[in-house]
Amino acid sequence: MTGLDTQRVAPYALAALRIVVGVLFLAHGIVKMFGFPPGAPPGAVPLASLLGVGAVIEIVTGALVALGLLTRPAAFVASGQMAVAYWMFHAPHSVYPVLNGGEPAILFCFVFLYVAAAGPGAFSLESLLRRGSSSATNSLSHAAS
Repeated sequence: MTGLDTQRVAPYALAALRIVVGVLFLAHGIVKMFGFPPGAPPGAVPLASLLGVGAVIEIVTGALVALGLLTRPAAFVASGQMAVAYWMFHAPHSVYPVLNGGEPAILFCFVFLYVAAAGPGAFSLESLLRRGSSSATNSLSHAAS
């Protein structure tokens, strides 16, 4: 074997991508929901607004994706939110993402779409729960026999 065994490291690279994108998305929601850190735009927004709803989605889906819990549906919802954000808030200003400030929305959209398709990778609560569930099932079936 020469070089990097990509098949072996792929689940860990996917986990790193999932965790980083989830935490970054969560941070965007925290800015909108709580105005933290101070001075970060747009700051705290009213919960009963489009940005407020976005904050809730970002906090919930960001946390779920980072933890690797309900990863596929959470990433799919986050991807959809970023597509809507791009077309509603960025694209009307210019067709060029570099001019309309929409690059982060596009990147989030497609990274979340990839995570929704690929799954959580390594170090996810889903795999931990799956392992715990199969261990419990194996213990029960072994005790019954």
